Amino acid sequence: MAGLTGIFKAIDAPPPEQETDKLKDLFRNRAELKKEFAALRNEKYELEDRVKEHRASIERVKQKLSHLESLLLDPEWVHNVVTFYQLRRLGAHCESRLARFAEQLKRQREKRIEDRLMAEFREIHEQKRAEVEARIGEHRMRVQLLEDRLQGERHKLQTMGGLSKIMKGKALEESVEEIEAAVAEAQAGEAELLRELDEIEQMSPPPHEGLQLADKRSINFMILSYAQQMYLDYFEDDLARMAKEASDKSVGAVNYGDKADCDEILERLWKRKDEVERKENSTELLQKRAKLISQHAIFRNADDAAPKPDSVATVFDVNLNGVVSKLDGNVLGENYFGVAKVLSR
Repeated sequence: MAGLTGIFKAIDAPPPEQETDKLKDLFRNRAELKKEFAALRNEKYELEDRVKEHRASIERVKQKLSHLESLLLDPEWVHNVVTFYQLRRLGAHCESRLARFAEQLKRQREKRIEDRLMAEFREIHEQKRAEVEARIGEHRMRVQLLEDRLQGERHKLQTMGGLSKIMKGKALEESVEEIEAAVAEAQAGEAELLRELDEIEQMSPPPHEGLQLADKRSINFMILSYAQQMYLDYFEDDLARMAKEASDKSVGAVNYGDKADCDEILERLWKRKDEVERKENSTELLQKRAKLISQHAIFRNADDAAPKPDSVATVFDVNLNGVVSKLDGNVLGENYFGVAKVLSR
């Protein structure tokens, strides 16, 4: 019995603190697993939603292709389809030209501002450096004078005779000490000036904070001027409106007539596009139109860069002789050639 008692006594139950820690770890692990499971479940739902969206997108594309195929198989519509996509291509071409013009204009203006800031920085930098270098030069001259004086006083002290040394030696020694202290102080001052010069050399140009409101407005007036120019380029024969209509609507939504009508539209389009491509845009005329636009522009808020569309709804046609004629055309309000998305904000 004694042996059995000893065996059972050797198997001690774990302390209550250890059991509590184990329970805490168990609940903590359980909570972490629940979080991971919830995250996986959410990810699964997101992936399922994306699959549904992808399938819906594929279905829409299939429907469009089926619709296009039926139009191409229809003798009465096949020429309309060709005309539609040629007009849409014209709209995309004009949109690309406008976006490229806007980007170049913004880069040029930013570079001009950056160059001006850099020129101002260099001027200030040179002025500060020249000022400190001048102070260093003056300081070194004073130090040289002090060192020359110190050398002279030391020479006097060394060559002084016995009686003179007794009578004037102490005063001369004090003078030498004063000059030595002045030299040390001057040398410390020069070191400080050199540190100041080094800080100036390490100066970085100010960061370019972007275009100011006045710059953005000026750029926008030029963008609107260019958009109006393209509108005028294709205003004849209603090509600008038809190109915008083709860009906004789907194929089959517009009927241009029979084959003869479609051929006539395409012939006018190609002829006009060739004329426009061979014509060089005048920067002077663009600037003059931009100035006219700015004179009529109204802004909703004082900090808006883009004007209200109805305030710039007049298209200014400026000929090479500077004569201005006007016509109604809300290029911004109707977002011709995607002009609204390329304006500076």
